[in-house]
This record gives sequence, C-alpha cells and structure tokens, in this order.
Amino acid sequence: MSSLKPAWQKRDTGLTVRMIFSFAILTVLYLVFLSVLSYLGIGYIPIILIASAMILAQWYFSDKIVLWSAKAKIVSREEEKDLHEMIERIVARNNLPKPKIAIVNTAMPNAFATGRGQKSSVVAVTRGLIDILDEEELEGVIAHELTHIKNRDALVLTLASLFSTVAWYLMQFGFYGGLYGGGYGYSGRDRNGGGAMLIILLVAMLTWIVSFLIIRAISRYREFAADRGSAQMTGRPVKLANALLKISGNMKRIPNKDLREVEGLNAFFIVPALSGSTIGNLFSTHPPVEKRVQKLMEMEASMS
Repeated sequence: MSSLKPAWQKRDTGLTVRMIFSFAILTVLYLVFLSVLSYLGIGYIPIILIASAMILAQWYFSDKIVLWSAKAKIVSREEEKDLHEMIERIVARNNLPKPKIAIVNTAMPNAFATGRGQKSSVVAVTRGLIDILDEEELEGVIAHELTHIKNRDALVLTLASLFSTVAWYLMQFGFYGGLYGGGYGYSGRDRNGGGAMLIILLVAMLTWIVSFLIIRAISRYREFAADRGSAQMTGRPVKLANALLKISGNMKRIPNKDLREVEGLNAFFIVPALSGSTIGNLFSTHPPVEKRVQKLMEMEASMS
C-alpha cells in the first residue's frame, strides 16, 4: 500500500509561493519607502520607534482587547465540558497546547482565535455557532482557529503591518504639520519649501495604500491555509465546508445593526460579519466563502 499522502495533506506549494511573493513585494516597498525618507533627510528613526512601540503594545494587549470588544467570557471545563473535551481531542491528536476557551453570548454564528502565541492563545465561539453546527462541523471550525494559532498568524500580520503603521503616522504628522505650519522637524534638503513635505506625504500615502492591499491579500492567503490546516487536522474537509455555508447563510439573517457592532473584529472571525453597506466588502480580509468551499470540496473529492 502506498505511503504517499494525498496532495491536500501536503504543504500547498502554490499558496506558499503567493505568500512569499506578497511578503517580498511588501519588503521592497518598505525599503523604497525608507530610502526616500533617508534621502529627504527626515528623522524617520524616532517615528519608526514610536510606531513600533505602539504596534507591539497593540499586539501584546490584542487578546484582551479582542475578548473585551467581542464580550467574550473565558469558560472553565465545568462550565462547558463538551466544548473543552472536543478541543482536548483535537489538540491531543495534533500535538498542540490547549488554548483557553471563551464563549460569546450572541446569536450570530462565528468563531475566532486570538493571543500572542500558542501558550497564550484563546479560541472563542458564539452561542449561535454552537446552536447551528453539528459536532463534526464545529470540530472543523475549531481546527481552523487552532491552525491560525499554530501558524502564528497574529504575529505574522502584526509584523507585516509595522511599516504600514509608520506610513500612516507619517501621513498624519505630515498633514497636521503642514496644516498648522509647524511641520514635524525634518532636516531635509528642502527646509524652506513645501516640496520635500509633499514628496513625503505622497510616498507615505502610496506606501500605506499598497501595503494595505497586500496585507489583505496575505490575510486571505492565511485563511486558505487555515482551512487547509483544519482539513488536515480533522480529515474531514467537507465538514468545514458545510460549516462555512451554514455560517454565511445564517449571517444574512442577522440584523445589520448587530453586524455593524462587530465589524471591527472581522479580521479575526472565520467568516466576516459584513453588513450590506460596508466598504469591507471591497477590501475583505477573507476570501469569498464560495472559493473556500470549492477548495475544501476538491480536497474531499481527492480522498475517494
């Protein structure tokens, strides 16, 4: 009997190449950005240090902020025995540390993972999710979130966002400095004119826009990778596909008011909570559910 694994059980080379290519573009973009700042003589090092401190603080406290924003409550084994046992089975099979478990008391079906690393992670699920999914579908969703933790996706996206944050603050400082006439103390070659300021603003704006789009592409690739990881953990791609369809279908029944209240957490959710009017439909952090389901069903078909 052949010991070769089916293709979907192996690393997705194409997906890996796309992620590496995206990070390469991001790296080149940031190097150009810093080179332009250096050429113009702007004191960008203090700005980088300030932005780094802010983004690291955000990363350090992100789990608490996300749980507080989602109104999630950490639950003990005694409070949610079945959920704890399910997660214990998954992590035991895949040699992963057990995360903390949280419940969000809302009818909206969704789940997310947060935390700085595998040992400080939290997996949260909503009451609505537990109500609509069967046990194997729920396992697929939880395995998806555990894959995010295993791949350290929160850290990856935080680091990818670092210089995008720098560019954002440069735009803010440049705009308000120009607006009030004081500038922000750069020592460039064009001290007396507005030419250097205009170049800095344009380069910072271009850097932020392009990095914004690339980071969202990376985020979408990470979602495909987490779907694949879930299929590998459970061996049942079709169950996650069913879960995604149920979640997206039931999401349409949630009032727009409730969806807007949690849109700030869409980057964390397994399926974004998008109201019909949101600009997030154009710049989503997630691939379309239809494409995710298609890939999962292709994995399922390859098993037979």
